[in-house]
Amino acid sequence: MRAFVFPGQGSQKVGMGAELAQASAVAREVFQEVDEALGQNLFRIMSEGPEDQLTLTENAQPAIMANAIAVLRVLEKEGGISLADKADFVAGHSLGEYTALCAAGAFSLADTARLLKLRGQSMQAAVPVGVGAMAALLGADIEKATALAEAAAEGQVCTVANDNDPTQVVISGHKEAIERAIALVKDHGIKRGIALPVSAPFHCPLMQPAADAMAEALAATPPGALRVALFANVTAAVVTDPAEVQRLLVEQVTGRVRWRESAIAMHAAGVERFVEIGGKVVGPMIKRSAGEVDVVAAISMAEIEELAKSL
Repeated sequence: MRAFVFPGQGSQKVGMGAELAQASAVAREVFQEVDEALGQNLFRIMSEGPEDQLTLTENAQPAIMANAIAVLRVLEKEGGISLADKADFVAGHSLGEYTALCAAGAFSLADTARLLKLRGQSMQAAVPVGVGAMAALLGADIEKATALAEAAAEGQVCTVANDNDPTQVVISGHKEAIERAIALVKDHGIKRGIALPVSAPFHCPLMQPAADAMAEALAATPPGALRVALFANVTAAVVTDPAEVQRLLVEQVTGRVRWRESAIAMHAAGVERFVEIGGKVVGPMIKRSAGEVDVVAAISMAEIEELAKSL
């Protein structure tokens, strides 16, 4: 069995999509459709920068999605591959869950772009700049990370945001609590804690205003039927019912991204092959989590052609 997986925030970089757009009219159409949906020239920021504009959450989220969907569309239209035929499951890391749902036909490309733009804006607006923070804990498993977060909280929010793989967990919450956590890593047997260059504390209770904004947006633009079943971030389990998908997307704003558990659950469900579309970030996490699995990735035209042959 095969799963198609999609990267999350942090995988953006200036120049993304440029080579693909030069090589393929199909890719250009995707970027143009996203630009039109958002009423901004996002593709110019993706391909030319400036980097600080691309890193803005409200730009990074639709940009990463657009890049992955462009890769997928090229694979489908030029490689003659149908996702519904070749994938048993889809999954995406945080914002990548929206990309996965777009790939599975639950959202149109334009709606996905608009939802992610709003998600980025509302996540940014939920907490004043400088109040929240996130940190990556390297050499930490979920037990150590949870113990550290509890010790550092001291009445503030400090919680596990992303359980990425057995060696990397991300925590999120109030800036002071995250700083205390970084200072305490050695006491908890964790190799190191690195403050992440993010503008808001994602996937923690401080994001509740953003969850409320997404609940409203998703009520107005609900997901449709899925052509391929989704492994959801917050449950690490299969979901196919659109109403359930809608509820989990709202929960996901404040909830934990259970990526390690998702990788293990997909493998347990029979997935032997993982295809990462538009990045090379979540595949390695899956390999560290699920063990004996085959992981391939496609970003460039050459990689897409290679992948089309192997499918």
